[in-house]
Amino acid sequence: MSNPQVIIFGEVLFDRFPDGKMVLGGAPFNVAWHLQGFGVSPLFISRVGNDSEGEKIKQSITDWGMDLSGIQTDKQYPTGVVNVEFKDNEPHYNIVENSAYDFIDSSYIPYLDKNSILYHGSLALRNNTSKTTLESIKKNISPSIFLDVNLRSPFWNLNSIESLLTQTLWLKLNKEELSFIVPQEKDTIYQVESLFCHNPIEQITVTLGKAGVISFNRNTTRHQICPPSTISVVDTVGAGDAFSSVLLLGIVKGWDISTTLQRAQEFASKIIGIQGATTFDRGFYDTFV
Repeated sequence: MSNPQVIIFGEVLFDRFPDGKMVLGGAPFNVAWHLQGFGVSPLFISRVGNDSEGEKIKQSITDWGMDLSGIQTDKQYPTGVVNVEFKDNEPHYNIVENSAYDFIDSSYIPYLDKNSILYHGSLALRNNTSKTTLESIKKNISPSIFLDVNLRSPFWNLNSIESLLTQTLWLKLNKEELSFIVPQEKDTIYQVESLFCHNPIEQITVTLGKAGVISFNRNTTRHQICPPSTISVVDTVGAGDAFSSVLLLGIVKGWDISTTLQRAQEFASKIIGIQGATTFDRGFYDTFV
């Protein structure tokens, strides 16, 4: 795939931490932000409220050099917010419903290249408006799809995820999500084989937390990598999104899977050394481009 347009669809919001700090977030936004840091220049499609938080998001996107043409402004619903709490150093999320990103309107989608990669998750599809818009995009340009599952209870159901899988070329999820999606199998290998058997997926990458990550291709060739044991952890918010951004970068750059996984693990390890999921420090990205 030569110089594909990378389209990122989904939520942008503020993560509100226990100390009152507000940090830009949302898995698709985080991925788009990192790709911009890597020099890929994605088109991010989302919606913010007609409020101060929405203005801050648009200003941040502009300051970072991202394309603003995919950002819609909603006059009725507010910019998304997630209240983040930590238990045993793991983030837990209270995701506010009826946020602007639930109402992404197909009437305001800019031009999209048919030679494209489309990244999306599942949270922004909890409302039928954004879900229908994504379906319209897929129908109109038939992109190569990267699905980053990001299950957030109670905002998903198995039937919807199974439908998304039938359109997916690259799949990324964690081990718990894999068990939710393939409950009839208990072993990771059999769960992955089941997904390959019933879907057109070419690559499945399963994150394993402290145990690292394992990636499978359609002939079930496996590549596994473990993080170093000496990692400074500030918080783990956005680690999975950081990993996904480098998986996408590897696809765009044509890296082999071993190189991609190594660099993705390094970048995710670096992200958990800062608070929140993104940074304005451009030097943060230098060693990964």
